[in-house]
Amino acid sequence: MGRVIAVANQKGGVGKTTTAINLASSFAACEVNTLLVDCDPQSNATSGLGLVKDPERLNTYHLLVGATSAEEAVQATALEQLWLIPAHKDLIGANLELVEAERREFRLRDALAPLYARYQFVVLDCPPALDLLTLNALVAADAVLIPMQAEYFALEGISELLDTIERIRGSFHPDLGIEGVVLTMFDERTNLAQQVTAELKRFFGEKLCATTIPRNIRLAEAPSHGKPALLYDPRSKGAESYIRLAKEIIAHGIPAQEPIADSADPGLHVPATDDVVAVVGLAMTEAVSGQTFGPTEVVAPNSADEQAAVVAGEAEAQVSQEQSGNVEEIPTTAEMDKSA
Repeated sequence: MGRVIAVANQKGGVGKTTTAINLASSFAACEVNTLLVDCDPQSNATSGLGLVKDPERLNTYHLLVGATSAEEAVQATALEQLWLIPAHKDLIGANLELVEAERREFRLRDALAPLYARYQFVVLDCPPALDLLTLNALVAADAVLIPMQAEYFALEGISELLDTIERIRGSFHPDLGIEGVVLTMFDERTNLAQQVTAELKRFFGEKLCATTIPRNIRLAEAPSHGKPALLYDPRSKGAESYIRLAKEIIAHGIPAQEPIADSADPGLHVPATDDVVAVVGLAMTEAVSGQTFGPTEVVAPNSADEQAAVVAGEAEAQVSQEQSGNVEEIPTTAEMDKSA
């Protein structure tokens, strides 16, 4: 069964959709079958993967109201092992339509259940609100990945999310865990960033991701081209950071008996597009579940005679592989507010 990760934070502008798109794309580039589910009425994850807005296309709204099955709503993307269930602005109506519906909190969980065997990771992109859509995503998830900026208001907002997670544990999903807290738009040169990082490390310990996502213009430009950063500019700092984040999560998210690829030394394959016939300059050399990621190669589509040049690079940082439990202690709201 695949691992379901909800990318959630009720505070807007912290990089939830950017993280959902690029993390899911990085999983797929690691030859891991991945499904991205857009649960946000703004449907930015949908357009960020190159799908134009189409009200006639089956989407998450139809899934929640029971008008279609998850299998019928799945769309292919430019990455061979990444699939998408798109969203549409009509999804905002589900907040009202599901108020009196039976099992309203479990609609997404029940709808996605038949697909779990097909994907090793299912990534849920949540809206910037603690509403019924986010509640459905959290109930459906195995764990929550919390993107946040290293700023004071982010510390205040995260206490509310933690309180919501604790309430969901008590009422609907006792095994809901925290996959990690990842710092986005991070600038390690500022004192504030260092102070916030220290506070988060004190509260979350090993749940604070070792990987941080820097401010990067390529990450900001990629959605306008309908591509993840991995395809838009594979050598950018943003793309490399999300590769490392995916590597970090894979290290403790996939059981040892589930290989990441069939070969003994799999490479990180990125499907070539018209604009990308280059190599992701990041060799995945660290052993994950008893296997290693080798050099990266991009092969032009529909070409048996020509191959793109291969550039092998060394991984920039070692990622901790310490195992952790599914359910961990969460600081109380009072403690977070006091520290903030």
